[in-house]
Amino acid sequence: MKGRVLIAAGSDSGGGAGIQADIKAVTALGGFAMTAITALTAQNTLGVHGIHPVDIEFVSQQMRVVLDDLGADCIKTGMLHNTEVIETVVEVLTDRAADVPLVADPVMVAKGGAKLLGDDAHAAMVALLLPRATLLTPNAPEAAALTGLDVEDEAGQHRAGEALLKLGVGAALIKGGHVPGKDVVDLLVTPEETVRFVDSRIDSANTHGTGCTLASATAAGVAQGLALKDAVGRARKYVRAAILSAPGYGGGHGPLDHAVTFDPARIDS
Repeated sequence: MKGRVLIAAGSDSGGGAGIQADIKAVTALGGFAMTAITALTAQNTLGVHGIHPVDIEFVSQQMRVVLDDLGADCIKTGMLHNTEVIETVVEVLTDRAADVPLVADPVMVAKGGAKLLGDDAHAAMVALLLPRATLLTPNAPEAAALTGLDVEDEAGQHRAGEALLKLGVGAALIKGGHVPGKDVVDLLVTPEETVRFVDSRIDSANTHGTGCTLASATAAGVAQGLALKDAVGRARKYVRAAILSAPGYGGGHGPLDHAVTFDPARIDS
């Protein structure tokens, strides 16, 4: 089975993050990507220069027609920029895809620093999206914002993961890219266990879209029937390979090489 992934997220005109990265990642890992675009951004490696929201009824329509006809084996959400979008996406999921796993990337701030989540939407994300998520994939600053805890080391990552479980998340992948240290430690916190993933840190400016890519690559694995920790493990190896072979485009945070030839067995874990 290829694995059908419906992605509700924003578009990145620069191609490195957002819907563009999502489609590339799911396709690279053998899945079938479908989309519901929540917003358009004028974006490049230097930052987000403009945001144009998509009409809320059209966001809903995109999701409904896809789910009614093609179906989905996993849903992935990215940039849900305001309360109305979050409410609409969760409403459609409840109505049309109640039993479909959800990988939610709580996109709050772009790599260049632009805010991608309105101040009013924080409560809606916590109350509505988090309890629906099979897996939430926050980086350390996002985990801190969602839980109110300091996430500055591995112990903080674990505390944040436990706090997110109490908020209703099925599992939380607390990413450690923003946590100081020579290694990057990601913690997959579930009710049954905590799985620790460790890699040496890559010194590279070409990390635009890593969060979107990791979440979508994980969603592809879930859609294909992989166990959650195996889906995360494969996705992390793919992202690492894509960073190492990044093309070096742009003058800021450059994109990954989503089309990298990828053999999980040959990428150090």
